[in-house]
Amino acid sequence: MKILTAVFAAAALTIALPTLADDAVLTKNKCNVCHDATAKKVGPSWKDVNAKTKDIPTAVKDAVTNGSTGKFGKIPMPKQPNAVADIAALAKAIESHK
Repeated sequence: MKILTAVFAAAALTIALPTLADDAVLTKNKCNVCHDATAKKVGPSWKDVNAKTKDIPTAVKDAVTNGSTGKFGKIPMPKQPNAVADIAALAKAIESHK
């Protein structure tokens, strides 16, 4: 029984660790202040952002660089100039939320 539990725990970590690593860049850039993985906060959840922008490869880059208005509600997202260097990693992290 202990072996089976260990196998399931290892499998869960193998699945979860890439998402946790990707999410570190979201925390680093303080995206989690306004966004959450699954729940709406000030801004939409990363799951909702991914669903709405998955077919627009530059959507995250455009929102981080220029800000965003009216795409997810009345509250605009201001430009995030400190996050520009991490745009590729931010997009990958958001894409991991499905």
